[in-house]
Amino acid sequence: MIVRLLLRCSAAATLLATTGIGLTALPVSAQGYRPAFQPQTLKGPPPGTPNEVLVLGTPHLSGLPDSFTPALLTPLLDRLAAWRPTAIATEDLSGLQCDSLRRYPVRYAETVKVYCYDPSPAAAATGMSVLEANAEAERLLAAWRTNPAPGERRRLAAILLAAGERGSALVQWLRLAPDDRKVGDGLTEALVDTLDKAAARKNETYMLAAVLAARLGHERLWSVDDHSADSPEPTDPAELAANEKAIMTAWDNPATQARRAESDRLNAQLSQPDGLLNLYRAYNAPGAPMLAYRSDFGAAFVEPSPQGFGRKYLGYWETRNLRMVANMRDVMSRYPGTRMLTIVGASHKGYYEAYLDQMHDVRLVDAGQVLN
Repeated sequence: MIVRLLLRCSAAATLLATTGIGLTALPVSAQGYRPAFQPQTLKGPPPGTPNEVLVLGTPHLSGLPDSFTPALLTPLLDRLAAWRPTAIATEDLSGLQCDSLRRYPVRYAETVKVYCYDPSPAAAATGMSVLEANAEAERLLAAWRTNPAPGERRRLAAILLAAGERGSALVQWLRLAPDDRKVGDGLTEALVDTLDKAAARKNETYMLAAVLAARLGHERLWSVDDHSADSPEPTDPAELAANEKAIMTAWDNPATQARRAESDRLNAQLSQPDGLLNLYRAYNAPGAPMLAYRSDFGAAFVEPSPQGFGRKYLGYWETRNLRMVANMRDVMSRYPGTRMLTIVGASHKGYYEAYLDQMHDVRLVDAGQVLN
């Protein structure tokens, strides 16, 4: 009774906190609590131009059928160019994060193998480590001229490859006239081959983001993916099998079947007029994020394994998206008034928009209006 009376007084509550008197006898449920402070309701307006973000949910182009060709991206590129973003973020790990993950192979060896570009050939060509190349690229871009010489672009492309930023290196490569895309200024034959192969690779960073950035006169992309929440697979075969069974069982549901049927329908129509554009319209429709949730993360959330496999998976997914959004917010904090296009796998779109919308100095743009 005495403790309850004391808690009615803020001064007494402070006394309890500072003197270390425990309140473990009074467990409090968080079930119905909602904070009064709601950042998403405090949007300013700020002085000057607000930050705007257009989240473009995308299929991974590598998974599209053989009927896909780069030319099909033209209507999409035209609409995105008309929106005129000033920064383009992609679902790639930065060279700096990959450099960090390489230092902890016990946890991240598989992540590095799957998601990280090997900068060692560019390091040998430039004599720069990932850290040195990132610092030099930032220095050069901060003082970049409006019309640099071809040799300057080739040198910057080589440095960006050494920095682990292949997408940004490709932007520099694409901004060169075809006759200037050649060996020299730090670019070896192997590095030129790397850039040429990237340009032809069926990948949204290279065929969509880099092409759009070069078209708009940008000098780089922003790699905002994050895999620092990754963990190695269980070493116990029984635990690994149980984990896979739990998640696959959760995913076997009507929402997954509906997503698969819609994907098959859209893929079958790719070569028709506006076929790829219609795919992007569907992936960015208002109901798409909830369907993805019911199919995937929401289904995992409630799967009943005693080990909590689904809850662990959901926790990883939320953590990854929070860190990806934080990376985007970091760019906007450095450049207030940014008009950012962020291109990401469609399953991320709902989380991106929900987390971004909580931020004071971020305003979301309806992808449907841009695509229609």
